[in-house]
Amino acid sequence: MVEDSHPFPVYLPPLDIRRLYDAFDTPVTDVDCGQMCAPHNPAGVPFCCDICHAVPPAYRQEWDYVSTVTDLWHEWRGDECAAEPVDPASLREQTPAHMRLLACLGAPRCRRAFRLLSCRQFPFFPYITADDRFIGLAYFWDFSAQCWVIHNLERVTDDFRRAFVATYDYIFSIWQEEYEAYADTSEEMRRYFAARRRRIPILHRNGRNYLLSPASERLRRIDRFTTAPVG
Repeated sequence: MVEDSHPFPVYLPPLDIRRLYDAFDTPVTDVDCGQMCAPHNPAGVPFCCDICHAVPPAYRQEWDYVSTVTDLWHEWRGDECAAEPVDPASLREQTPAHMRLLACLGAPRCRRAFRLLSCRQFPFFPYITADDRFIGLAYFWDFSAQCWVIHNLERVTDDFRRAFVATYDYIFSIWQEEYEAYADTSEEMRRYFAARRRRIPILHRNGRNYLLSPASERLRRIDRFTTAPVG
């Protein structure tokens, strides 16, 4: 347990961060997706590595680890993006108490062995159904306009899918609060897609691909993702 400015203690289960990083070190696709999206970003780097587009969250356990073994990361100050400054207080208020917002030395100086779990999973999160099942991967829809992977879901490798599922099966087995946080994200996604009358692409843990109805959560198996992502 740790104490901070929040009114209640925050439960943090022990996580072997190095072991998690080593087990979840598989590229998302069979090509370097960063090279596919970077040319479309005026900054010349992948959107997910651009602090002006994404401020990476880290588990506190990760910060405890990376802060002692590498200088790649520092706590996000809020002034790293000069083009579009963000109000640090506002974003921190939206950040769960068990997370820290970090910034790195930049994409050209990335040390892949020390990437955060949020970097490794991007652009996906664990999808939790309304009847309480972790069935596979869904994508962070806020990045639909920028992320090449979201528009090329068929390029996601089976190895990445398996590593993703194994990582979050383990985390959820010891950390119910994190499971519930992703259940909330999944519910938010259902509302978002339902309002647009679109189905949610799911990379299922069984290795197959589906479109999910946000209202009934019925799954329709597909061979290829031909439906354009919703942004």
